Formats: sequence, structure tokens, C-alpha cells
Amino acid sequence: MSESLQIIKSPNDLRRYQHLVLDNGLAVLLVEDMEASQAAASMVVNVGHFDDPVERAGMAHFLEHMLFLGTEKFPDSGEYHAFINQHGGNNNAWTGTEHTNFFFSINANVFEESLERFSQFFIAPLFNEALVDRERHAIESEFSLKLKDDIRRTYQVQKETVNPEHPFSKFSVGNLKTLCGEESILREELVEFYRSHYSANIMTLCLVGPRPLDELELLAEQYFSKVNNHQLEKHYPAVPIYQQEQLTTQLHIIPLKEQKRVAITFNLPAIDPFYKHKPLTFISHLLGYEGNGSLLSYLKEQGFAINLSAGGGVNGYNFKDYNISIQLTEKGLTHLDTVIRCAFEYIELIKTQGLEDWRYQERANLLNLAFRYQEQIRTLDLASHLSINMHHYDVEDLVYGDYKMDSLNVAETLGLLQLMTPANMRIQIIAPELDTERQAAWYHTPYQIKPIADERLKSWSNIQIRPELKLPTANPFIISDSIARPEKSQNKTPVIVSQEEGYRIWHRKDDEFNVPKGHMYLSLDSKHAASSPRNAALTRLYVEMLLDYLVEYTYQAEVAGLSYNIYPHQGGITLHLTGFTGKQEALLSLLINKARERNFTQNRFNSIKRQILRNWYNQTRAKPISQIFTSLTVTLQKRSYEPSRMAEELEEITLEDLHEHVRKFYEKIHLEGLVYGDWLVEEVKALGKRLDHILSLVSSPSGESDRELVNLSGKGTLLREITASHQDSSIIVYYQASQSNPETMALFSLLNHTMSSTFFHELRTKRQLGYMVGTGYLPLNRYPGIIFYIQSPTSSPLQLLEAIDEFIADFNYAVMQITNQQWELTKQGLINQVMEHDANLKTRGQRYWSSIGNKDYDFNQRELVVKEIEKLTRADVIKFMMQKMRNKLCDRLVLFTTGDNHRHEERLSSDNMITDLRSFKLQANKFSY
Repeated sequence: MSESLQIIKSPNDLRRYQHLVLDNGLAVLLVEDMEASQAAASMVVNVGHFDDPVERAGMAHFLEHMLFLGTEKFPDSGEYHAFINQHGGNNNAWTGTEHTNFFFSINANVFEESLERFSQFFIAPLFNEALVDRERHAIESEFSLKLKDDIRRTYQVQKETVNPEHPFSKFSVGNLKTLCGEESILREELVEFYRSHYSANIMTLCLVGPRPLDELELLAEQYFSKVNNHQLEKHYPAVPIYQQEQLTTQLHIIPLKEQKRVAITFNLPAIDPFYKHKPLTFISHLLGYEGNGSLLSYLKEQGFAINLSAGGGVNGYNFKDYNISIQLTEKGLTHLDTVIRCAFEYIELIKTQGLEDWRYQERANLLNLAFRYQEQIRTLDLASHLSINMHHYDVEDLVYGDYKMDSLNVAETLGLLQLMTPANMRIQIIAPELDTERQAAWYHTPYQIKPIADERLKSWSNIQIRPELKLPTANPFIISDSIARPEKSQNKTPVIVSQEEGYRIWHRKDDEFNVPKGHMYLSLDSKHAASSPRNAALTRLYVEMLLDYLVEYTYQAEVAGLSYNIYPHQGGITLHLTGFTGKQEALLSLLINKARERNFTQNRFNSIKRQILRNWYNQTRAKPISQIFTSLTVTLQKRSYEPSRMAEELEEITLEDLHEHVRKFYEKIHLEGLVYGDWLVEEVKALGKRLDHILSLVSSPSGESDRELVNLSGKGTLLREITASHQDSSIIVYYQASQSNPETMALFSLLNHTMSSTFFHELRTKRQLGYMVGTGYLPLNRYPGIIFYIQSPTSSPLQLLEAIDEFIADFNYAVMQITNQQWELTKQGLINQVMEHDANLKTRGQRYWSSIGNKDYDFNQRELVVKEIEKLTRADVIKFMMQKMRNKLCDRLVLFTTGDNHRHEERLSSDNMITDLRSFKLQANKFSY
């Protein structure tokens, strides 16, 4: 079989592609990737919640869950998940509006066996009646998990305010109410829904693996040719998503989290037909511009807005909501009509002056460069992405379609701009102080919908463009082409190329991925950065102020594929800069020069400070499981603090305080850097000298900041309760290694790998304790650890801890039951995960930087860990669990929240509770590095 000549691929892509259609009508894309260590498969079915029966909301989602729970050939409900996990893989699925996606990755040597299991979902699922009730409780847990999620709450209001005849109006997730009734009847409905909606001719399959195309073709035919073809044709109702009276309306929605936002939404047609020219991408490129003269820049100057995004919004078979979403200040909310008027003025500016070939070509060039130097992604992500593309693009564009911008189609672009009018618009305002008069179903979101007054619509229709609004000038950072230098690396891992007291720069020239890009990490350690909650708050404020100040100067560089991020950590701040190397140093110079100016205004200070405070206060409204994950690091890391604690300090901080903090921050600095990619060693040495010179102007050399971690040895079972307002309870149980070395890393990672699928199956699938259930290998400050976590609508923290303890106590027996062969396979699965080949420059750079942070200066820690995994026996694991985990008085940390559903039940308490976090951290013994 010859490679398909139709499929356009990147010159940097060494994979081979073949598209075919099986006799049963199933469209298949085969991807031969001889570099991959894992194989992957993804099936997308053109069925989603739009297909739900009116009386059975959530049926498509429910069916997705049920397909995992046993087939005629493999009836055990946990077998598939266990098989994937045992062989170093990952699997998941999701249900959208019109599509459902099932996908997995696995060690390449068992790809065939995994496909045999996976294919049976679409051939002969069991729909075991005994599991129907259990799995609808899983749907209920998933629904419950997001009850206080503002995105879901807003989404439901959207659904209630569109045309009720349009399938978008349906409740998508499902819960116990919509899936109620006798199990036998519900099972019959499931089977009927499956038979009438799942058909090979509306499915797309993508197989990726290190096998020749002809072998992949045989696997596709062998395992998927039996998928039934019912010759289905999709017929969603040909009705508009909005009735006329639902346009020119203003929606008020009250969020749970503190936020102020307006979305100006335009009702556009389906976007798939436009993909070759991407007119909306071009429009968003101009509307979302953030440099001088942009819509956002002007709104910021007026004190109306904090940020803006253009182009988001739901879309489907016959509609596209095009959103201009603006995060408002309090002043912006009171001047809403002006904000909206400015948006219409900028649309008019694009319409009358922006439709120029050179502007379009700038955006097209960026996508073309991104495609030409396309970096590899994980096989799992590739398979999932391509199987979805198969529903949207022509065969030749399955890989290229996301990047394709053939030419500026003025008629197409103008046609869409002419639909961006007040008459074809809805306004959605989200803020806590709005008037409302009704509540949305399911999520109880308070909202109001009212017509927009004619005089407001007229004022937005008759506009003159204010002189402050300007289109972007030509972008100096865009390069039409770039070529990676052919020089080979002289070293297999990074080496120090520039070092003096207080700073050290590592470098490695990439010679594998063949892209003209680089990653530069620069970490500035200052003992002043996070030595107290107040200093940590000031450092965070400094970072946010800096990012805000830089955006106008650097936006064009970001657009041109030169991105950067600045983020705080326990020891100071890190700058990560990435992109095409030809212009990288110019961006770094710009960043350094502007950062040294620090021209922070009182106006922007007030705005950014309020924004951070809002984010920190909103943490108390996050999902309980998210809150206790944050609290885990806060409890254990000396220089991590609760957001609410930092907020108390930030409330009192002034602009003068910030300037003084920045001065002290830079008094003594330790710089650690890594430059990896298409950089030559001479260039990095020269860069090191410049950085050393710049540092010498503002600071004295310093040692690294300590990263201290609470040592739990001898503490017994420590409990800490976090207050959260939610109906669910949640818990994390954390066990910490007493040493940081390859042996403990191997033991804890293998323990997690061995337990994870069984824990999930027992406590989520069988016992239905909640939707968020799992284990995780969690190293903190280099010390290995393992966590068990659950968020539950049904069980109290005490019951959850008992369930986890019971699982741990019983797990020894499960380890004893497995055969030697299964044990060796389990270990090999983990080894393959640990040693997985870096997919791209980014992943390799992250690994190198992580090694430097962990003081793994030989860059061989994972190899050392693998050697220890190979030695570990079942007896080692059982002995460790018996000694360190089975005793209820063992050293561990238990964090929990008590849900509203469980406040009347017996409480989880102990004499060993952390009630004063500050004094606990002050007095505790600590690990340090």
C-alpha cells in the first residue's frame, strides 16, 4: 500500500499518513510514527447531546459512560481500564454537542490487544443491567461536581434563552432526575439509543503507532470492520438557534465567583465552510490586538477593562456565536454603553480599513511557519485531534486544516463583518450586583433577559470612529522564514557555559527536533521574595504589574510566535521565553529594558490589585477538591501561603510598598538559567555576560533561596479541615517519603501505578463515592509522596477516610493475588511511562529545567529510578504498606472539607488537628534543599 499523496503534511513531520474507508463505511486515518514509544487510537462518533431524546436529557453522555463497563468479549467492567493502566497507558472520553470521543494510548507492543478490547465498545457492549444504577450515580456525581461552576451555570442560562426548538437548548449532562426509572427500562432505552445512533458511517477512527501503514490497515480491518453500518444520515432540525425576539436582548447573570464581564455575541452561520480562508481568525487577529491603539489598550487607558478576547463562543451544525468578551472594571460596568460603542467602532475600523492583503498575510505567515516547523505532540493527543478533524476538513487537509489560510476572501470576510451589528447581537453581562428575576434550571443561576432599548441600538448603529482607535502597524517580529542551524550538540545533556558568583547558565544545542526555536528559562532567586505572606503577595503583585505593563510593548512579538511568561515560585520568579530564535534575543532585551523601567501607574496598580484580590477571594468558591489541593502545598511548603492570607496583606499594600519591595527583591539575586534549542554555545556565553552585567547594575550576588518542606516523620495522622461552601465533601490523604533518593522515588511511583486503576474501579465505579476519585504520585520539593483523593456528594469525610483506609488495608491481598508475569508487566508499564521519549522541544526543555530545579545535574535521575523499579518485588511493596500505610496512626496528612450534605453526620476529628497553620509550620521539622 502506498502512502496517500492527498494528505498535506509539514516538512518537519516524519510520520506517514493514509486515509481509507472500510467496507462498513467507517472512515479511518492511519498514522505511521516510527519514533513513537506509545501507540494510540481515537474514535469519534457523530452523536452528542443534541441527539438526546427530549425526555432523557444526558442519554448520549450516559451511553458514553456505559460503553466502558464490559463487552460480550470482555465482560469484566474494570478490565479495560486495568489493562490500559497496567501497560503504561491512558484513556478517557467526552461527550459534546454533536460528537462523542473515545481515546487511549498504550505501550506499542500491546497495541493489538488493546484495539481488540476498544473495538468491542462499538460492536458488542453489554449494557449490564446491574451497572445501570451505579453508573447513573456517577453521572449524578459529575453533575454535582460542577453545580457551583460558573461556566456551567452561565451555559445553562444560554440554553434557556435560545430557540427551544433548537437542540442547543437541551440540558447536556444528565443527572438522577433525567435518568430516573427502572433499570431494566433504562437499559432498553440505552440499547435502543445505541442501535439507532451509533453507526460506522458516522464514525471516524484514527490509529497512531510505530508500525508500517499496511500493518495498521490490517489492524483497522481486523478489529473495526464488524462495527455495524446502519446507513445513518444526520438530520438536526433546520431551525435558527435564536428567534428574532431573542436577539437585541441583554442578559444579566449573577456568578458565584467575583467577576465583572460582558460578552457581545453575534449570531453567525456555521463556520466549517470557511476553514480554508479562516475569515474569523483574521477578524479576531485584529479585534484581539492588544498593542497601542487597540480596542483593549483604549479601554484600559479609560479604566474600563482589564482584558479582552475575541472569537470564542459555541458553534455547531448551523450556528456560530462569535463573542467579544471583555473583563470589566467597576468603572467599565458603569460605562457599559461606551465600552460596547468602542467595540462597534473598532469593527467599523476593520470593515473600512482593515481588509488588506498584507494584514491577512501576516497572520497566514504565522500559521504557515507554525505548520512548517510543527512540533510533535503525544500520540494520544494526535489521535484524538485528527479523529475530530475528520469530521470538519477535506481529506487532504486533515493535518493542515488548522493552519490553512489560502488567501483573503474579501466577500466572505465582509459578509461576516456585516453580520456584526446591533440588530444581530445579544449582550451578556456577568456581575454580582445585577438585577435578576428568574433562576435557571438545574444550576439555579439567577438571571434576567430583557430587550435592548431602541435608542441604545440606534446609538451603536450610527458611529464615528474615535481617533485613539488604530489598526496595528506592520509587525517587526514576524519572519517570513527561518531555518534551524545544522550544528550538532557537543553534549548529550545541558552543560554550564557561563558561571560567576550568584549566577549560572546551562546550555544545550538541540540537534534532534530540527526547529529554529529555543526555550530560555531564567530563575531569579531572592530571599526577600516569599519570606512572609506579605512579601509573597507583593511578589505576585509585582509579576502581575510587570506582565500588564509589558503587554503593549510585547504583544506583536507574542503574535509572531515569541511568547513569554513570568511566574512566582517559592524562591523568587522565573521568566520562560520561547519562540523562533531569530528574534528571541530582541524580545529578551525588550523585556529586560522595560522591566527595569517599572513605570507603574496608580491607576493600573489599583486595577491589578483588585483583580488579584478578586482571584484570591474566588479561591474559596472553587471546587472543594481544588481548594484542598491548593491547601496541601500551603500546609507543607514553608514559603507557600493560603490565598486568603495573602489577600489580607494585599488589601493594605500601596504603590510605594510595591516599589520598595521591588528594590529589596533585587538587592541580592541568584540567577539560574537554561538555554535550549537552536542556540549556539558562543551565543549563550555572550548572553551570559550581558545578563551578568545587567545584574551587576542592580544587585549583589546571592545564594539560592531555601525550599523548605514540612517533615511529617513522627507526626502520626495529622488532620486539617478546610472550610468550603459546597454540597460535596472532599478529602486528600497524603503519605510522604522520609528520604529523597531514587529508591523512594521508585517505590512511591510504583505503588501509585499499581494502585491507581484498582482504587478508581473500587471507589468510583463500584462504590460510587464520587466523580473525582483517584491516586497520584506527588513529589514536593524533591520528596516523593502519594495521594488518595475523593470529592463526594454522598459520603462524609469520616466515611471517605474509612473507605480509603479499608482500600489500603485490603490492597496487600490484591498484590498477593497477581501473578509474577502481571507484576513484571505492571513494572514495565511504569518504566515505559517514566522513560517516554520527549515528543518535542518544549517537553525536552521542561524536563531539563525540572532536572536543574531538582539538582539532578547529571540529568539521569529517571534512569536511576528505573533501575530501582526493576529491582522492586511484590514483597517490597507489601512490606512498605504494612509498615508505613496500614496503621491508622501512621505518618500522613489528611486534608478535608465537610459538604453541606454531611454537616449533620459524625464529624472527622482527632486530637492531632492542625488548627493554627502558622504555628504548625513554624514549629515543624523541615526538609531543606
